Amino acid sequence: MFDVTTLRKDFPILDRQVHGRPLVYLDSAATSQTPQQVLDAVDRFYTHYCANVHRGVHALAEEATAAYEHARGRVAAFTGGDPRGVVFTKNATEAFNLVAYSWAMERLGPGDVLLVTQMEHHANLVPWQLVQRHAGFDIASVPVTDEGLLDLDVFDEIVGSGRVKLFAVTAMSNVVGTINPVAELAQRVHAANDEAVVVVDGAQSVPHMPTDVHALGADFLCASGHKMLGPTGVGMLIARPELLERMPPFLGGGEMIADVTVQRSTFNEVPYKFEAGTPVIGEAIGLAAAIEYLDDLGMDNVRAHEEQLISACIDALTGIDGVTVHGPQDAARRGAAVSFAIEGLHPHDIGTIMDREGLAVRAGHHCAKPLVRSLGAVATTRASFYLYNTPDDIAALVRGIDATKEFFGVRNVR
Repeated sequence: MFDVTTLRKDFPILDRQVHGRPLVYLDSAATSQTPQQVLDAVDRFYTHYCANVHRGVHALAEEATAAYEHARGRVAAFTGGDPRGVVFTKNATEAFNLVAYSWAMERLGPGDVLLVTQMEHHANLVPWQLVQRHAGFDIASVPVTDEGLLDLDVFDEIVGSGRVKLFAVTAMSNVVGTINPVAELAQRVHAANDEAVVVVDGAQSVPHMPTDVHALGADFLCASGHKMLGPTGVGMLIARPELLERMPPFLGGGEMIADVTVQRSTFNEVPYKFEAGTPVIGEAIGLAAAIEYLDDLGMDNVRAHEEQLISACIDALTGIDGVTVHGPQDAARRGAAVSFAIEGLHPHDIGTIMDREGLAVRAGHHCAKPLVRSLGAVATTRASFYLYNTPDDIAALVRGIDATKEFFGVRNVR
């Protein structure tokens, strides 16, 4: 296991104060913090070999191209994918849209079912809805139980029809932290329809636990760099190359072409067919540095550290009068996001007082309105953890809850 006290020194922002108090950052599910090693990697690109990729023959262009393609290889190795199936996007949302418009638009039609779950992020809902208007397929949904788990009876009933041609599922909920049995679900979908594909939202899971796209049974895996210690502005689609080869381009322009005439174009090989224009060069290089950082720590160690934090957090919060923790109570079944409610208080009010105490938590619907509504709420307060958090941060969260209740005159019973 890594030494968190030593590790925290790699993150300059953790030394700052907010409203005169030490920062306690508990919003990594939205965006993680960035270690100095990643900042240095991005800085080196812009100060030593900043150039466009795949186009120049001068030294800087060749160095930039080598670093950019090295980043593609690091993503592939980190997720168990094929480098030819790694497409850099600006975020996970763009990766979902790429699959929606280049696969679902072309392959789904009336009579087909696109299956989602009630716990999906809007990025794994809205693109399918936009495409449905043109393609005419049906959208079905798997509900969530009171415990925050997928209702597998309903899942089996829908999949058993044989009509499901695309199943889109999050590996880890960004609201209730539920870790879904993706490999098992994917196997059932593929068995029921050999033409079906499985699209996995790995935005929360890839940063926090070991990932193997083949073991998951994922045909497409989407993730974001900014949730895994990397820069903002870079996402990734990890796909089976043979699927990408059969899909039309998502965006048109430079780099994604093989030849162009006034009348028509032919397209580059994968994955370059899907990377139109100047790609996210500096961001991808920073992402590679983030992956190297995570590899050095070991993803098994990251997961074990966070599981201890989540277990301690759930124990602490459920011991506070008037506090409800949403989702599975077993830390082994959930990831590093803990949504909670304080009886009688609005999450935005909670977040505001928490901020005064130096605590950065998220208050809102977390871009997952269907799931939050199923909790009987319009919003929740969410504390999310990462490898740089400690038990002291949980103690600070408890103090923040106490301070919030005191501010609003809520009686505190222990």
